[in-house]
Amino acid sequence: MTSPRPAIVWYREDLRLSDHPALLAAANTQAPVVCLFVLDERTPGVRPLGGAARWWLARSLRALQESLRGRGVSLVLRRGSASTVIASLAREVDAGAVYWNEIAQAPHQRVADQVAAALGGVATHKFPGDLLVAPSQIRNKENRGLRVFTPFWRRVQSLGDPPKPLPAPKKLNGISAIASDALEDWHLEPTRPDWAGGLRENWRPGEATAQARLKAFLAGGIAGYSGDRDRPDREGTSLLSPHLRFGEISPRQVWHAAKFAAAEHPPLSSDIDKFLSELGWREFCRHLLYDVPDLATRNLQPSFDAFPWKHDTKALRAWQRGQTGYPIVDAGMRELWHTGVMHNRVRMVVASFLVKHLLIDWREGEQWFWDTLVDADAGSNPANWQWVAGCGADAAPYFRVFNPILQGEKFDADGVYVRRWVPELKQLPDNLIHQPWTATPLELASAGIELGKNYPRPIIEHKVGRERALAAYASIRNR
Repeated sequence: MTSPRPAIVWYREDLRLSDHPALLAAANTQAPVVCLFVLDERTPGVRPLGGAARWWLARSLRALQESLRGRGVSLVLRRGSASTVIASLAREVDAGAVYWNEIAQAPHQRVADQVAAALGGVATHKFPGDLLVAPSQIRNKENRGLRVFTPFWRRVQSLGDPPKPLPAPKKLNGISAIASDALEDWHLEPTRPDWAGGLRENWRPGEATAQARLKAFLAGGIAGYSGDRDRPDREGTSLLSPHLRFGEISPRQVWHAAKFAAAEHPPLSSDIDKFLSELGWREFCRHLLYDVPDLATRNLQPSFDAFPWKHDTKALRAWQRGQTGYPIVDAGMRELWHTGVMHNRVRMVVASFLVKHLLIDWREGEQWFWDTLVDADAGSNPANWQWVAGCGADAAPYFRVFNPILQGEKFDADGVYVRRWVPELKQLPDNLIHQPWTATPLELASAGIELGKNYPRPIIEHKVGRERALAAYASIRNR
């Protein structure tokens, strides 16, 4: 009796063992399994990862290597065009089939099609894996995706629970002595300079961490989520976004775990419903990206093509460095640089400040977030920026200009968040922490602050910024 030919499992944005349809299907054939990750930075249309995401990828691949090793197989690392690398490996091991989970994005689908074509007669098996619902199931009468979140989410929920998560294979049959790149040779992590100290301090990528974080959050951290999720001074969010971004945990796993927790603890139902709606927003952004592959560069509302953005390198740099003179904005930007994430409420505030107070093109902010966020997602990142700018799907109206002073006073009333990330202001009393320029000279001196020296004055007055933004908006409405 002849042994089955090896099966290649192509890992993509799904760096886990559990609820991995392609891996389980390959394992169930009893064939030897070759697990492969391809670092493809050559295929046109696939957006290269930013610096923070590259750091996460390195750590996540290392965690996946350890998990697979515990199942008896190695993770083969190869660099190059995915179609070339996979076809070459298939010949090398005489593969009988290649398995992978699909990514519902046009560039990734093109890559998968190229892989299938390059494999010739080798069988291919594809599985849905990155969404709760396929985009084809949520369409309007014109066969287009929905552009408003609430009806989208209602439609998703009306379809019932997604399929239950699949178990991890109990055992995998491996193949020895397959050539693999050394992860260190990919230079995904920064060295000179090494700016990732804050990332190492705050994160431990990998499936085990993702599962533990979800379990702990649903066991207690979710209580009060509906309100606490807006408070940057509290630990009120799940911190699952980078784990979801790299597929260390699947949206189906999150959905079913949350539904189980709601059934076990009915008083938490409203908080869990809110948490699931945030998972739904991720889904909404991914479906939007499915229909609009150039979401990161094109205004969804064409009227914004004529918007009078300002090219202001100095102001952009002040925003990036957390030196705008608005404490809540500066705290958010410094948190981002140090930890690779920013609290969601503050993301909205800093984004509004850039595009409305400073009139700097939302694409500049989107690109900065893409490079500095560990959870930079090809759907959520541009969709959220377009939402804030007013040019996207289900967008906030452009005339809604966040007041950074009031936002700070409302959601960081005691200044805990600002004092953590803008320590030069920590001696100010609560009533001045969000507007230090209103302090008297004596109050500033007592707090050790010299405006314009050790903390900047506001780079623009809120009233001036708001009026300028409204005038700019009016200029495109009247065309």
